[in-house]
Amino acid sequence: MSAPLKISVAGHTNTGKTSLLRTLTRDARFGEVSARSGTTRHVEAARLLVDGKVLLELYDTPGIEESIDLLAALDDQAAGETGRPGSREDGPTRINRFLASELAAHRFEQEAKVLRQLLRSDAALYVIDARDPVLAKHRDELEILRMCGVPLLPLLNFVSAGTTNEAAWRDMLAGLGLHAIVRFDTVTPAQDGEQLLYTKLASLLDSHSQTLHDLLRSHQEDARQRHSSALESIATLLIETAALRMRVPATDADDLTRGIARLNEDVKKREQRCVEQLLSLYRFYPDDIETAALPLVDGRWEQDLFDPYTLQAMGIKLGGGAAAGAAAGLGIDLMVGGMTLGVAAATGALLGGGLQTLRHYGSSLLGKLTGEKNLRIDDTIVNALATRQVQLLTALEQRGHAAQHRLAQGSLADDQAPLLFSDGQLPGQLREARSRPEWAQPGAGLLGDAGRQPAIEALAEHMDSLLTDRAN
Repeated sequence: MSAPLKISVAGHTNTGKTSLLRTLTRDARFGEVSARSGTTRHVEAARLLVDGKVLLELYDTPGIEESIDLLAALDDQAAGETGRPGSREDGPTRINRFLASELAAHRFEQEAKVLRQLLRSDAALYVIDARDPVLAKHRDELEILRMCGVPLLPLLNFVSAGTTNEAAWRDMLAGLGLHAIVRFDTVTPAQDGEQLLYTKLASLLDSHSQTLHDLLRSHQEDARQRHSSALESIATLLIETAALRMRVPATDADDLTRGIARLNEDVKKREQRCVEQLLSLYRFYPDDIETAALPLVDGRWEQDLFDPYTLQAMGIKLGGGAAAGAAAGLGIDLMVGGMTLGVAAATGALLGGGLQTLRHYGSSLLGKLTGEKNLRIDDTIVNALATRQVQLLTALEQRGHAAQHRLAQGSLADDQAPLLFSDGQLPGQLREARSRPEWAQPGAGLLGDAGRQPAIEALAEHMDSLLTDRAN
């Protein structure tokens, strides 16, 4: 078995080295990220696997803090060994002599850790905060790192910031003969960010290019599968919600109120499970989310989807007839004798006044329309449910694991965001679920589940198509 490719991540303090490792490993808890200088004090390793095999080892190193003094010490050491300044010894020899000295054990202990790791690596990424000005200490850092004799790829971080010094950095790097440069924002990585990074590395490491291409293909396939699994989780929630039905045993308004409350609570729990699945798929945590934006509290939706004010905030208005009357039912559609409130309203039984109207007319209406009485979730609520789950999915896919801020206002619950199913009609799979109450409970039995999974998969594909069209 071939040895894994070893890449060191080096640079000045607080340039985003640990953040880069978090993004590449999709681990928001890797290492420690802080505004304090020198947060990383030791070398930390992360391993990327494909099919159970370690292909790449990434090493997070401490920040370099005293590059000017260290370069002067290296020059003095070389002059002392050779009797003249400007030694012609190669870089690795100079670095190894320094590492064996008292200077490495004491004054330059942190820098020594970085250089030891570089000597053990196949290449290094030099992380640059593109917002920083180019200073003499940065040139000296690069001069020292180049002495290790490993390929060096400068990485411009935080390039999405409003103001950067990217042009000045490119000029300085070109002056040092470093023309292969990659732009990679660890907080908001571009969709093709990893592809560009690994492709640039492959151009510097010809003997390892196949390893990097294999890793990239694996990451792309993982991303595709995550997206597909996320849409299937959302589709499952929607199919089950559309199929939900609760029988109201009596015409009494109190029984109706209790039934509505139970059904609402059922949907909330199902949506909560879906939220947890999405966060887990993308390796995020509840505290990565801004409460006011999702809005979530400890991974739970804070705003009640059935609350009219929540719907209004999402730009959703319940219309007349069935929708307005049902919710009466806060998004619940009442079925009586096989007819929904919308049909009843069309026949002259106007129920747009809400629960109060049901209390007033309920007995006579239900007395005339005999048959089973059931509650189900209104189409508008199912559409709203789909919309905010897709908003969450989109926000997670655009978020880097190095981000320190929570998901900002506007990422979700956008007042201007269109409903996912904008034609005013639920897709065929959800309309079919309306007549398949057994689909509300997975594993109800082989006969009961017939057609359920194909409907979920078809709905997931339909939603993917809608998202692709919207993105284009």
